[in-house]
Amino acid sequence: MINKILVYFLLLIPVLSFSQTKTGEEDDYVNDNVLKYDDYNYKSTIKTVKLYESSWEYSAPIIDLNSGEQLELSFDDLDGDQKQYSMTFVHCNADWTPSDLMISEYLTGYFDLNIINFTYSMNTYQKYTHYTVLFPQQNLKFTKSGNYILYVYAFGDKKDLVLSRRFLLYDNKISVAANFRQPIGDNEQYNKQHIDFTISNSGYDITNPYKDLKVVITQNNRWDNAVTDIKPTFMGGNTLTYSLDDASTFNGGNEFRYFDARSVRYYSEKVKDIFKDENFKNHIVLYKDETRAIKPYLYYPDFNGNFLIRNNDFKGNMDFEADYVYVEFFVPYLNPEINGNFYVLGKLTDWRMNKISKMTYNYKRLGYETKLYLKQGYYNYIYVLSNDLKPGGDETVMEGNHWDTENDYNIIVYHRKIGTYYDQLIGYKKLNSLKK
Repeated sequence: MINKILVYFLLLIPVLSFSQTKTGEEDDYVNDNVLKYDDYNYKSTIKTVKLYESSWEYSAPIIDLNSGEQLELSFDDLDGDQKQYSMTFVHCNADWTPSDLMISEYLTGYFDLNIINFTYSMNTYQKYTHYTVLFPQQNLKFTKSGNYILYVYAFGDKKDLVLSRRFLLYDNKISVAANFRQPIGDNEQYNKQHIDFTISNSGYDITNPYKDLKVVITQNNRWDNAVTDIKPTFMGGNTLTYSLDDASTFNGGNEFRYFDARSVRYYSEKVKDIFKDENFKNHIVLYKDETRAIKPYLYYPDFNGNFLIRNNDFKGNMDFEADYVYVEFFVPYLNPEINGNFYVLGKLTDWRMNKISKMTYNYKRLGYETKLYLKQGYYNYIYVLSNDLKPGGDETVMEGNHWDTENDYNIIVYHRKIGTYYDQLIGYKKLNSLKK
């Protein structure tokens, strides 16, 4: 779990003096004027997109509809000039398809926001413009709970898509209680995490829980491995019990790998080399990684796939004085995967398996390699294999799988009332596997 004590601890870490196409891979930056109801960048110049509850930059983009909380969106445009960016919102169903609500039914005030807060980069080789915007605002408020997509567009043209991001607004009308249980089975008890939970709906009418409720569980704020279609096991009085169901069982995985790219002057723990290329771009070469599939579990604090933007080389503002660097990865692997490929996943690649996150097999070095263009900071990541058998990705091949791994979970409860045509988000519970 990301908390302020953990962030403080990690920021004190000392700084020391030919691939195959695979099933499920996505195209990059395909701006075909079609909105994707997902986290997506439509232009290659858009980098380091963050969306979070404004008081805590490492939080998930989930807020209480009635709380007065705000979300903050920030991103960099590597063109380095000023553009007229605006954004608007789409209400979605539980499955992230657009709902049948008209925009006037879920927004009051303006339906679009102009993004007017921007700053040009300073003291960086890579020029960029940093944009930020807060919402809801006094002149734009949401009236319905549920899933939402925001999308940014350029120069007043809603077909000129720039980026889209998911966020949730909840309105708790029920209560959720949950606990972790070690699964029973030959292997599952050592590598799986199971969540038992109950929903109490005292005072709130749910006519047919099996049909009208939809429950989704996410791990570490990821949607790529979320579980859905979870049905109650027992129903009695005002309580629904969810247990003994494989749908609420996850791979424990492993703690995330990490690297510290806050400095291009000093070598941190995982950094083997730092150099500038002929275009004055900084490169950070990481020490080679190793497979952890058969290694015993070792706990250490992480950010569960997230990243921190920081610059230790200057004492200025990290938002517009952190530079961009190429980070080079390499992991030994004796033989290339014939029907699949490895990807670098985490918030640094928006959890997407595409050409950006894809690794290439180097036959001379006997391993997979890639490089990512990232803003200076502290990053988490994992290696994920996607092939014909596991097109959705399998991190356990390279990372291992352990029951006692620390993970964050969100239990999200949707309800579609009889006679309505959208999914309300009526219950939200966050929990951590180590806080039982």
